[in-house]
Amino acid sequence: MNVIYDIIDMCLPFAWLEPTFMKNAFLAVLVAAPLFGGLGSFVVSNNMAFYSDAIGHSALTGIALGIILGIKNPILSMVVFSLLLGCAIITVKTKGKTSADTIIGVFSSAAVALGLVLLSATGNFAKYQKYLVGDILSIQPSEIALLLVVALLVIIIWTLFYNKMLLTNMHRTFAKSRGVSVFFIEQLFALTTALIVAVSIHWTGLLVINSLLVLPAAAARLVTRSSRSYVLTSVLISLLSSVIGLIISYYWDSVSGATIVLVNTVAFVVCLILGSLRKK
Repeated sequence: MNVIYDIIDMCLPFAWLEPTFMKNAFLAVLVAAPLFGGLGSFVVSNNMAFYSDAIGHSALTGIALGIILGIKNPILSMVVFSLLLGCAIITVKTKGKTSADTIIGVFSSAAVALGLVLLSATGNFAKYQKYLVGDILSIQPSEIALLLVVALLVIIIWTLFYNKMLLTNMHRTFAKSRGVSVFFIEQLFALTTALIVAVSIHWTGLLVINSLLVLPAAAARLVTRSSRSYVLTSVLISLLSSVIGLIISYYWDSVSGATIVLVNTVAFVVCLILGSLRKK
């Protein structure tokens, strides 16, 4: 990491990047923000804006179950439970007739309630309530490496299945007629999103994780017309908002995750105005 730190000092000689913890946070943002922007575009288009919220809420339950089962690393138990919950949501959504929002709401409510009950019953709620807000400034090199591995995995999945995901997202029936396994593609998308959310929840916080996924994509949708430009614009907005929010949080001494969300909100308002002017 020292080599990377030296490169940052040489290429970006800014005061806010002098502390080591800010360098770690900056690297984490560079890896995670494009993932949020890219996956968020599919989340918004698929009318599953609260899906990441449900997965985020399941983090508490994953931690609680990990404690009960004797798993020392909370990230491991969170990832496993989040993947199982994501699989369950898509299965019920596909097989049943209830709307996606209703299904997600049911699972989300159950997950957060179960997590709160289990953590409070085991006396560990105060210890793990930091996951509610998150702290990107506490991220360690090992966690950045984990994010990078997940990012590479997502890139591989996108390279292999992007067109099928896009087609399924636009028209499920037409996708089926073209030989696409819609159920598999939806499961793959859900599990990928669940993995990103579970790995990132420690530093984003479950209270704002949904906003980090939804806001950049919602903003990009207002000013783009093609699917490719939509995804690329969402990634760009997510990346710029995250870096700007990180800088502002350093000088204002504010919570980084929430500050990034506020910058994303400003970006959404700007895109809303630009979209309205374009229609006129």
